[in-house]
Amino acid sequence: MSWFVAVAMYVVIWWIAIFAVLPLGVKPADKGDVGARAGAPANPRLWYKVGITSIVAAVLWLIMFAVIRFGLIDLRGLAQ
Repeated sequence: MSWFVAVAMYVVIWWIAIFAVLPLGVKPADKGDVGARAGAPANPRLWYKVGITSIVAAVLWLIMFAVIRFGLIDLRGLAQ
């Protein structure tokens, strides 16, 4: 696996993970909050979610790297 494929794989995994992590712990803003739109979270904690997403993506990437590097799943044999 080249470094470009490795980085691209991490980016794709990261974006998939962020969409899974974003709704966790979301509470809607109170109606009395000034400037709050309907459905807007009261405290989105985005940097916390970015950190969690980065850790989850790194673990998933390491698993995918190990599977590819050590040939745990042979996809080339399926094409024949």
